[in-house]
Amino acid sequence: MDALEALRTRRTFPLPKLGEPGPDDALLARWLEAAVAAPDHGKLVPFRFLVVRGEGRRRLGELFERALLAERRDPPAAEREKMRTNPLRVPLVLIAWAAVRPDHPKIPEIEQIEAVAAAVENLLVAIHASGFGAKWATGFPAYSPTVREGLGLPPSARIVAIVYVGTPRLGQEIPPRPGPGEIARLWPEDRPFPG
Repeated sequence: MDALEALRTRRTFPLPKLGEPGPDDALLARWLEAAVAAPDHGKLVPFRFLVVRGEGRRRLGELFERALLAERRDPPAAEREKMRTNPLRVPLVLIAWAAVRPDHPKIPEIEQIEAVAAAVENLLVAIHASGFGAKWATGFPAYSPTVREGLGLPPSARIVAIVYVGTPRLGQEIPPRPGPGEIARLWPEDRPFPG
């Protein structure tokens, strides 16, 4: 699959539509090489990835549930179950985080985080081009200090994505997307964007 086709046809898979098998180590290494080809202002290399497989998925789910219980009063049982079992639904979870240097004199924190987001998009396209499927998630676990600490990340770390990866069980339609005329305009021009 060429690069433009991979970009154009990439899509998000709901967790129930992903399953075994996961990638081997060689393919995972290629995906990570693609990820770190992202733009990186100042060459700070802020991208970091935790690779969670096997038993680590159960421990990750337990951490997500423990964080939920520590930070919310009496969460519903269904929410606790979801936190605990989501990592077990796929063979591989990649946690992308920004190793932020908050006091950098030239590169603001947002640009460091944006570099990691660009790396995650490269990762997602590489996953898709290899015939696998993925879901980029954030939600409660990505913003929880309890999760950050439980993963052993420094206080300045910012979790940018929790990427669930597996083999698609069923086909997934490419969702409707806006056309170029809906998102791009010549400048200067008076015509406003729709909506």
